[in-house]
Amino acid sequence: MNKLAINYKNIYYPPGGILLWIIIFLELITFGIALIFFVLSSKENPELFHTSRLQLNATFGMINTVFLLTSGFFMALTVKEFKIKNISKSKKYLLATMLFGILFLILKTIEYSGKLDAGLGVGHNSFFAYYWFLTLFHVIHVIVGLVILTTIYFGLKKEKLTTEVEDVEASAAFWHMCDLIWLLLFPTIYLIL
Repeated sequence: MNKLAINYKNIYYPPGGILLWIIIFLELITFGIALIFFVLSSKENPELFHTSRLQLNATFGMINTVFLLTSGFFMALTVKEFKIKNISKSKKYLLATMLFGILFLILKTIEYSGKLDAGLGVGHNSFFAYYWFLTLFHVIHVIVGLVILTTIYFGLKKEKLTTEVEDVEASAAFWHMCDLIWLLLFPTIYLIL
């Protein structure tokens, strides 16, 4: 009976809580709808979208993919170590998670600067309107994720541990959502068209 209660709890109370997962699903749906419109718009003007895509730096996009996947890996290790009460390792892995998130933002800033210097702003054409909307919306999520992770980190640094497993799992769920969104954005925007 006790095992049944635990399984019931896992189904209806996923890591981070049901509200967080509702938010994650809504975010994924929002990005998904925007990507569908992006693809539909590309079908209306394939040459414009193709030539515009060629002005993106796919190498930067790939490096940023590696940064986010590496940060996601370290976030998973953070949760694992926290659950076995290895707070010291958990803090180190969380710092590595944040470092790769910051590296993502730095490279994205360099990319954005290059686009703006080349006159490829949001008003340049419909491809770049989508590019800026989708990638900036993702960047906002990464920044929010880093704020959440920083809060978790300082909770782990306190002498009397105030951070709960649910807090770490919730932050991990949000961070992995940022990874997943980028895994949808990168190939669609940088590679496919």
